[in-house]
Amino acid sequence: MDLKPIELVDTYDRAFPYLRLSITDICNFRCEYCLPDGYKGSGKPNFLSLDEIRRLVTAFAELGVWKIRLTGGEPSVRKDFNEIIDLISHVPGISNTAFTTNGYRLAKNAKSWFEAGMRNLNVSIDSLDRQMFHKITGHDRLPDVLAGIEQALTIGYDSVKVNVVLLKGYNDTALEDYLDYIQKRPVTVRFIELMQTGDNLTYFKKRHLSADVIRDQLLDRGWTQNIRVNGAGPAVNFTHPDYQGAIGLIAPYSKDFCLGCNRLRITATGDLRLCLFGDIGIPLRDLLQHDDQKAELQIRVMKQLDYKKSSHFLAQGETGLIPNLSSTGG
Repeated sequence: MDLKPIELVDTYDRAFPYLRLSITDICNFRCEYCLPDGYKGSGKPNFLSLDEIRRLVTAFAELGVWKIRLTGGEPSVRKDFNEIIDLISHVPGISNTAFTTNGYRLAKNAKSWFEAGMRNLNVSIDSLDRQMFHKITGHDRLPDVLAGIEQALTIGYDSVKVNVVLLKGYNDTALEDYLDYIQKRPVTVRFIELMQTGDNLTYFKKRHLSADVIRDQLLDRGWTQNIRVNGAGPAVNFTHPDYQGAIGLIAPYSKDFCLGCNRLRITATGDLRLCLFGDIGIPLRDLLQHDDQKAELQIRVMKQLDYKKSSHFLAQGETGLIPNLSSTGG
C-alpha cells in the first residue's frame, strides 16, 4: 500500500492515519449500555451533507489519513448511505473503507454496500444466544444479523469483525460460543470492555468487567497474542492454528492503552473530537461550506493536535462530553 506521509502528528509523536466519521447519532436499537430508552432526538436532524463529507474526507486524506470508518448511531439509517460509501471510496488516498453497524440491514444490503466501495465491516453482536441478544439490544434480530454476516463472507469483504461489549452476568461466560462460531469462519470477534459514559454510571458499576477475564481463558487454551499492525485499531489480537477466525480484546482501562492512539473523530454535526472521552469539541463545519476553504480547514485541524492529551482519564471517572456511545460513534 502506497501511503502518503502523515502530517497529523501530535506532541507525543503519535500519527493519525485513521478517521472515525459519525454520519448520524440515530440508532434503532435500544442496547442497555448505550440507549436503553431508545433514541431521543432533539429537533430535526442536521447531519453532515454529502458535500460537507466530501470536503472533510478530501482534506484529511491530503494530510495522510488513509482509513475511514463510518460510525453512528447506526450509519445505515441514512437514506444516502450508499452514496456516502461511493463518495469516500473514490477520494484519492483513502485505501481502507470501513463501518460499524448493528447489522439489521446487512443481509439485504451487503452486496450493494460492497459494490459502492465498502470493504470492511464490524457488526455488534453482544450475545450468540437469541434470548440474551434480545434482552441486551431490545430486538429479536439475532438470526437476521447472523445471516447478514454470512452474506458478507460470501461476497468477499476484506475484513468482517464482530464486536462484543463484555457485560458481567450476561456474556462473560460465553467465550466458548464465540470460539465455536469462528472455528470455521474468517471472522475476528472483539471483546470490548464496557466504558463509563455520562449517563450509564449505575449500569457501568453493575456490569463492567476487565478484559483480562477473556485474556486468561485464551492463554489457557493455547491462543497466541499477535503483533499490532500499522493502521490497526486498539485491539490486542489472538490467533490459534485450529481456528480460521481470531479474537481481539479492547481494554481502555488497561495501562498505556492510549500510547498507540492513531485515530481522530468527527461527530455527525462536524465537530472534531481529539479523544472519544475528550472534554472539547472543535467545530469544523464552518470550514466545510466551500471547496476553497480546504487549506484553512487543514490548518485548524493540525493546530488542534497540539492540545491532544497523552491519555483519557476514564479511570478517574472523567467521561468528557460523551453522554452515550451513539453520540460520538464509539
